[in-house]
Amino acid sequence: MQDLMQKAAAIRLVIFDVDGVLTDGSLFIGDHGEEYKAFHSRDGHGMKMLLSTGVDIAIITGRTSEVVRHRMENLGIQHVYQGCVDKLPFFEQLVAKLGLSPHQIAYAGDDVVDVPVMSRVGLAVAVQDAHYLAKRHAHWITPNGGGRGAARDLCELIMEAQGTLSAQLAKYLQ
Repeated sequence: MQDLMQKAAAIRLVIFDVDGVLTDGSLFIGDHGEEYKAFHSRDGHGMKMLLSTGVDIAIITGRTSEVVRHRMENLGIQHVYQGCVDKLPFFEQLVAKLGLSPHQIAYAGDDVVDVPVMSRVGLAVAVQDAHYLAKRHAHWITPNGGGRGAARDLCELIMEAQGTLSAQLAKYLQ
């Protein structure tokens, strides 16, 4: 656990996959091709709290969806990469753009397409209901599943490791 907290304390950027991490992986597609996704409100609030501590957040997802663009805009997330079938080049582009080293980055994924990035970051995270290969490459597995609080789990782990969680929660206990 000490090693995990040391890894989490160094994080300056968290990258989330969307389908299966910020959602439960279900894809709802209407008769005219419109796509719907369900996001957990506690995940969103955890992401907002983490952003307010100075840790940045990015999205790298294989699908392209207006719903994702809208949700991330609402959360204040500026680094959104959609349509990334191969996520590694977008990860490398983001690392260069932000001038971070891999040990300062956490990545949360749920499937085999996430493993190439997971294997390069300082804190690789798989959601509780991830594919077994993603779990095998993870430093930590969230207590909750994708779209069911997993992102909040990761945000709170990082804030706890960095000593900012108590101050974030205290705002609501006054």
